[in-house]
Amino acid sequence: MAPRPTWQGHLRLSLVTCPVALYTATNPGGEVRFNLLHPKTHNRIRMVATDPDLGPVERSDLVKGYEVEKDRYVIVTPEEIESVRLESTRTIDIERFVDVADIDRLYWDNPYFLVPDGKLAVEAYSVIRDAMAGAKRIALGRVVMHTRERLLAIEPRGKGLVAYSLRSFDEVRDPADLFDDIPARKADPAMIAIARKIIEQQDGPFEPKDFKDRYEEALRDLIKRKEKGGKTKVAAAPPEDTNVVDLMEALRKSLGGKASTTKSPAKKAAPKKAASAKTKKAS
Repeated sequence: MAPRPTWQGHLRLSLVTCPVALYTATNPGGEVRFNLLHPKTHNRIRMVATDPDLGPVERSDLVKGYEVEKDRYVIVTPEEIESVRLESTRTIDIERFVDVADIDRLYWDNPYFLVPDGKLAVEAYSVIRDAMAGAKRIALGRVVMHTRERLLAIEPRGKGLVAYSLRSFDEVRDPADLFDDIPARKADPAMIAIARKIIEQQDGPFEPKDFKDRYEEALRDLIKRKEKGGKTKVAAAPPEDTNVVDLMEALRKSLGGKASTTKSPAKKAAPKKAASAKTKKAS
């Protein structure tokens, strides 16, 4: 079954325009979803729209309202919402080109595939794509999705374009609000040296297929065992905090491979003699 586009409209670079469609680049995570049931009948509970004075009401009869103060609302009709529609509702207008390093990673949000919508769009789409590939820059444009205008970062990828929605300035918290409370304390240089060697041991390429949702798999296993009348497993105990007194010893054991560490499957484990020699040198 072909995916449905999240948005359809036009991509415009100055006077060059072509019809395009946006498709989500990811699948929704967490496929195991639970329903609320009555404990005795096991009937699925359904949420009913209810007015505190009138009781249950039909959703089709409801209107939209914005709360301007406690229990006071401004009612807005669909026609009034339509009247303030922006051009970005139907057009992604490329406004600027920037270096990818200029965009703080805190602002990157969801990825989308931006594709030509119809055969007649391919030529103009290809011109925009290839020009961007040669410039090695990120295009910035705006689009209205889900009743909100979002900033998009667009970059070429293979034969197509990938667009990332960017969070707005007001959505991103200032790190200083939380980081300023961290004491300005410098770590022991000897401990840092050992920690860096541990980092080198666990260095490896990023392989997305190696990182699966283990919690999702555990839920599926639980459901299968429950369905067959099996017993549930005992939950794993949380790790103990490393005491300051034991920190150096914990680092040395980690470097020697005595502590349980997560290593990249793509990287071969170091021989025991080599690991032992590193530990001796670090000590």
